[in-house]
Amino acid sequence: MPELPEVEVVRLGLAPAVTGATITGVEVFDERSLKRHRAATGDFVELLTGSTIEAAVRRGKFLWFPLSNGALPNGALPNGALSNELLPGGTALVAHLGMSGQVLLREPNAGMDHLLRIRLTIEHPEHGELALHFVDQRIFGSMAVDTLLPSADGQVAGYSGPAVVDAPWARSIPSQVAHIARDPLDEAFDDGLFLARLARTRSGIKRALLDQRVISGIGNIYADEALWGARVHYEQPAGDLSKRRARLLLAEVRTVLHKALAEGGTSFDAQYVNVNGQSGYFAHSLNAYGRQGQPCARCGREIRRAAFMNRSSHFCAYCQRLRRPRPAA
Repeated sequence: MPELPEVEVVRLGLAPAVTGATITGVEVFDERSLKRHRAATGDFVELLTGSTIEAAVRRGKFLWFPLSNGALPNGALPNGALSNELLPGGTALVAHLGMSGQVLLREPNAGMDHLLRIRLTIEHPEHGELALHFVDQRIFGSMAVDTLLPSADGQVAGYSGPAVVDAPWARSIPSQVAHIARDPLDEAFDDGLFLARLARTRSGIKRALLDQRVISGIGNIYADEALWGARVHYEQPAGDLSKRRARLLLAEVRTVLHKALAEGGTSFDAQYVNVNGQSGYFAHSLNAYGRQGQPCARCGREIRRAAFMNRSSHFCAYCQRLRRPRPAA
């Protein structure tokens, strides 16, 4: 938490306000929120101040904001270049929300939000002066300025709205995000590659869904919901799924993510809100997660909760039976 739908809701809210805006001020109130910023890249404040935000981009649970006209790593300006947009990759501000991170859009004279860690002041050519507040209760989230690398497959690296393909940053990805697999709502997501990886995996299917190197954006909530929808037990070995069942599961993943996105994400408490501080409503549509002891919406039997990887799995023991593979003939 937050997972793909929540992060996409944040991206959608930020994009109109930050795209084309210049960062005029940076205040860091808690250095722990810079734990993923590498000192070798340069000073966080100096790198951002004066830079222009080109877009708001997402892959899985990661957000990044490509920068131009700002300082370059170590202050270098190769061959007399005037901005990092002339570099093959460039730089980006990377935001990871962790467990409780929030990026809130505020008026420039707004007071300090509780647990405010970082504040950016921006000047937008249409909207004027605004502020971005990075708030984080548990400080698992972070912000960092990172270098951009070419995307491994040469495709547009992340989602930034309607078909942005020609921008110089579009096919580049922050080095800290490069190992993250594409998410299932990404147009460049390769269904065949994902299904082939599942077929070679002996671990339980839920572990595979939570592995951000296999498929990104899915966390505990949406894994439980997709597995319930596909009638798959969370401990079913991924490689034992039939091709039909694996395709059904991927379809359920997409269905759940789209529904959650349409309802603004899932909020159980104040730790996830959109950029205006509003909660999402998908919690009212959950079929498995958090419904232990309640009747299954499909068969009426009790939804169970079991310990799983320092968290919990929620499932219907009748609808989602653990199926043993058939012995070879």
